[in-house]
Amino acid sequence: MPKMKTKSSAKKRFTVTGTGKLKRKHAFKSHILTKKSTKQKRNLTKTGLVHKSDVPNIKTQLGI
Repeated sequence: MPKMKTKSSAKKRFTVTGTGKLKRKHAFKSHILTKKSTKQKRNLTKTGLVHKSDVPNIKTQLGI
């Protein structure tokens, strides 16, 4: 069997924390920012964690 390749898109979007959780960025922060409030833009800047139901799928993509 050949080696399993890591999905490049997942590699760019997710990082694994020290405790094994998956860290992600929020969406809707790239453009059309004039109609969004300052509070919303500030909160979208912060990172979040991947929901537990999505973790197995993303770990498969990352080859973990």
